[in-house]
Amino acid sequence: MANSTASLDLYAKVEDLLENEEVITSLYDYYYETLSQCPFGSLLDVGCGSGAYLAALQQRFPDVNAKGIDLSPVMAERARAKGVDAEAVDLCDLEGKFDVITAVFDMVNYLSPRALEGFFICIREHLNDGGCFLFDINTRYGFENVAVGAYIVEDETRFLAIDSDFEQGRYEAKFDLFEREGECYGRSSQTIEQFYHTPETVTSVSKMKLLAKQPLSLYGFEEHDKLFMVLKKQ
Repeated sequence: MANSTASLDLYAKVEDLLENEEVITSLYDYYYETLSQCPFGSLLDVGCGSGAYLAALQQRFPDVNAKGIDLSPVMAERARAKGVDAEAVDLCDLEGKFDVITAVFDMVNYLSPRALEGFFICIREHLNDGGCFLFDINTRYGFENVAVGAYIVEDETRFLAIDSDFEQGRYEAKFDLFEREGECYGRSSQTIEQFYHTPETVTSVSKMKLLAKQPLSLYGFEEHDKLFMVLKKQ
């Protein structure tokens, strides 16, 4: 993946400052609605973050064996604190197969075009025959008109500045975090990358059957900022 564990751990420090609960809940509902229409006994969430999605999923589907993985040990620890079975491990190093795999909130966009094929090899290896992969990706409009720009947010102990741009299919966001340390502030900086993928490219690279492609407007714009997709292993 393009982003280092260090950059993911920095994101973990500011995740709560960036959360939009209304948007997140709206996105989760598309996953829950789809899952409610297909019987499954096991689920793996790739890039589980702090475990909010899996914790809510376990409330809705208490009989499902659900597990989350994340490259960030900080995120995996937070997920476990919510009662989620979570592990800091790369998908390709994980053992076991699942009926369903999910990747929520543009996780697939963190993969470079070069990394995409290897990722889907591992997705297929960890899906049972007939299993489904549910995920969402940002549209070009979402990158160019929603994600791009300068953004500042703060609380009593932190000040976060984000400066982002999108060029030639690559989105780059520079995070500058200032954290209060006594009477002073310590600074940490990281750059997070995402990549634009067309649904046609993703479907072709996946070597799976496209079951659904739902355009979403999570931020209230006339244009669609995300696509929710479902692929099935043959």
